[in-house]
Amino acid sequence: MDHAGTTAQALRHFHRLDDLNDRQIEDVLDLASRLKRGVSRPDLAGQTVGLLFFRPSLRTRTSLEVAMHQLGGHTVNLNAASDFWELEARDNRLMDGVVPEHIKDAAAALSCYVGSIAIRPALLGKSWAVDRKDEQICSWMQHSRVPVINMESALWHPLQALADLLTLRESLGELKGKKLTIAWTQSPTPSSPAVVHSILMAALRSGMDVDIAHPMGYELDGDVMAQAETMAEKNNSTLESGLGLEEAASGSHVIYARSWWGLENYGQPSLSAHQNSRAGNWCVDDRIMDAGEDTRLMHSMPIRRNLEVTDRVLDGPRSLIINQAANRLHTQKSLLSLLLRQ
Repeated sequence: MDHAGTTAQALRHFHRLDDLNDRQIEDVLDLASRLKRGVSRPDLAGQTVGLLFFRPSLRTRTSLEVAMHQLGGHTVNLNAASDFWELEARDNRLMDGVVPEHIKDAAAALSCYVGSIAIRPALLGKSWAVDRKDEQICSWMQHSRVPVINMESALWHPLQALADLLTLRESLGELKGKKLTIAWTQSPTPSSPAVVHSILMAALRSGMDVDIAHPMGYELDGDVMAQAETMAEKNNSTLESGLGLEEAASGSHVIYARSWWGLENYGQPSLSAHQNSRAGNWCVDDRIMDAGEDTRLMHSMPIRRNLEVTDRVLDGPRSLIINQAANRLHTQKSLLSLLLRQ
């Protein structure tokens, strides 16, 4: 059996990038590059992926639907707000409330219809200690009889990480020893740190040095940072956090801009809004870009122009955001091919 077949058999679920070993990541990125150049055409005719969205999506939904279509397969697209109902994730519950079905039963039923289930789970948004457990996606993985793909949980966004890795490699070539700056940016609607956690671990795993710029109170998840420190030590990379924007950008090859919640006030809207208003100006502009070494700009989008990053940077030659978005299609086609190909 060829290695691609072995890779597909070995990958059961895709919750985080660590579910792929180093060889599997190389396989996904290599096939994605070939797909992008049009020199490889894997066939998933007759395969179906169920897409379950408990939160809105633009790029993830569209890129996955187009990916399966171009591979000859199909998607079934379900939205929690309109197509079905809330599901119970916890086991051994007396279900006498408003929730009519357990994930255990929904997963078993859907497993009869589709070859894989891709899920963007809901966030309760009340306690980071609760949401960071990723209970919904873990329950689906436990009970599904087919592979489950995480389309962004509270803690991880591995599909974005694959596209980001491809974009970094296309732009920088060899990543080991290059510097990535993760820059917190101002936004009235910050996101979960899932994207940031994922690119942090992906970059360190590739041997990059990483600086994280953020105001006080916007530290990333403690357990994730402990994993990141271990990864940095393993790969002889440097990792610094809590820096100012210009300091972190100094000598950087890529600035990855992203707004994320302050986890200490997670689930407390008034405190979070107050904290956000006091953070000051954290916008990536020409001055910040010029602090690096021929620095490129990445952002997973959506992006608030002239608040997170200026128009001049976003529309200039150093911006990689459109190529980054385009690579979602190619890396997801590759992942689906390796996951579902018989």
